[in-house]
Amino acid sequence: MIKYIIDNKLYNEEDVVAYSDAAFLVGDGFDFKDGLYSGYDTGKRAYDASKWTYQLDANGVPKKDLTLQDKRCVFQLLKAHYARYTPGLVSKITGTPEKDLLEVYKAYAATGAKGKAGTIMYAMGWTQHTVGVQNIRAMSIIQTLLSNMGVAGGGVNALRGESNVQGSTDHGLLFHILPGYIATPATNWPKLEDYLKRRPKSSDPLSANWWQNEPKYMVSLLKAYFGDAATADNEFGYPWMPKLDAGKATAGSISSTSCTMGTSKGSSPGA
Repeated sequence: MIKYIIDNKLYNEEDVVAYSDAAFLVGDGFDFKDGLYSGYDTGKRAYDASKWTYQLDANGVPKKDLTLQDKRCVFQLLKAHYARYTPGLVSKITGTPEKDLLEVYKAYAATGAKGKAGTIMYAMGWTQHTVGVQNIRAMSIIQTLLSNMGVAGGGVNALRGESNVQGSTDHGLLFHILPGYIATPATNWPKLEDYLKRRPKSSDPLSANWWQNEPKYMVSLLKAYFGDAATADNEFGYPWMPKLDAGKATAGSISSTSCTMGTSKGSSPGA
């Protein structure tokens, strides 16, 4: 579907340029070959995400090609990556006839027209899968291309397997996530300063890097917990918070992302 949308120019170019990292230029270190992205360490079975960074200007702001024509911009890398997924190949992989695939592509891509909106809902069948991450990323890319994010009737919406799952994550009932999906303090962040500085900051004033705002949410939460007793002098009560053992299932650590178009976040490609 991504290839179909791009090949038929059904994407909302104005929104894609303004509200995603499609125009951002990626460094020469990024590549994809033989099923692997650049920077893969076979011994560690892990990626070195430093190979995937954007090209930055003198102020540390990602360089952009607003025409989306530069071969190193996220949009062109995305286009090249998905070029292999022809209807014939997808039909062979999924068993779905090409005719049916194209009907679905055409119908859903039509939601990208002005005045239209389309939502994608998913549940455990997509996430708890060997390629669950790729499934959700592909869905997010489609919605970004069609400008179906941030509009009534649009978005990427998870249908949880049980109501308690949604409540647990939203309201901080799990041991490793505080309300608002904020990471529980850990021993490797002994001081509030350590906790608040671990997130990457963006030099781009228009950056949509949400996590750089986490310090505001954490301090606000601490004030809600401890009231007037929370002051700058006592780190707003952070020392009173229980700490998880470092490296033991802590959430909110900085995770790397592959070069797939999404909302712009700091200095690494991804969404």
